[in-house]
Amino acid sequence: MKKKKWMIGISAVLCGFLIIDVAASFYFYDLAIKRGPKDFLQGNEDLEVSAETLGEFLEGDWISWMREQPFESLEMTSFDGLKLKGYYLPAKEPTNKTVIFAHGYLGNAFDMGLFSEYYYENLGYNVFTPDLRGHGQSEGDYYGFGWHDRQDLTDWMNILIEKNGPDTEIVMHGLSMGAATVLMASGEKLPNNVKAIIADSPYTSVYDLFAYQLKRMFHLPDKPVLPTTSFVTKLKADYSLTEASALNQVKQAEVPILYISGESDTFVPTEMTNELYENTKSTSEIATYPGANHGESFVLYREDYLQTITTFIEKYM
Repeated sequence: MKKKKWMIGISAVLCGFLIIDVAASFYFYDLAIKRGPKDFLQGNEDLEVSAETLGEFLEGDWISWMREQPFESLEMTSFDGLKLKGYYLPAKEPTNKTVIFAHGYLGNAFDMGLFSEYYYENLGYNVFTPDLRGHGQSEGDYYGFGWHDRQDLTDWMNILIEKNGPDTEIVMHGLSMGAATVLMASGEKLPNNVKAIIADSPYTSVYDLFAYQLKRMFHLPDKPVLPTTSFVTKLKADYSLTEASALNQVKQAEVPILYISGESDTFVPTEMTNELYENTKSTSEIATYPGANHGESFVLYREDYLQTITTFIEKYM
């Protein structure tokens, strides 16, 4: 009798833990992956940047520049039936060179104007910047963190190649989640038109990113919550946190990749960028910037940043 009561007690405790784990997993899915406002990021010390950077992000000349440009709206249907929006700006003078941007988490196509102005005004490129699924004017009730977006980017490339001709040359430039997106795309069979990739502040995988943030923001270990959250994500968004891996993809990459990271990045640590760089199959380079937090290398080291990406691109375009 005592043994039976003991077994019932253990079973009840295990069931309790299982219920808590499942509930926590659905909570974290809604918190980070389900489309919608993300108040938990407000006041996050890891996202604090210098006054100079904040001023550039919120009031930089690039904002008015973007608003003045005659972007053409493009639309496509994704492999899973979503209507996605993108915005195309042909160069002032005809060219076969095009940059495709990928923005960060909770951002939109407009945000990449920070870089678009340089590519357009100084390099003379055509510019294409899409709203990634779940962002901006694109459909989607979840954030793909780059995994499904990698296929969307490939589809956008094919549209642009058809639009501009078979001699089109493409560079992909991504920031944060967008950086992981272009790296996840790098492991796919890309059109030969893709000549170079620039990844600014990327993460190795969605699981690694969440594990890092779970510990840093909530002081919790990754297990058992993240494996269950990964299962929930697979059910609701058709991808798992582990399969969404930029690290696995760059091990198959054929296109040259330039990695960029701020050495004081506490949101997506530079260690992840170094790991990606060390495991990249294709030709790769890395540039890191002292004192720069997440995504602010461009502002704090503008001249060096632009010279670095230009020198890299010109090797392959």
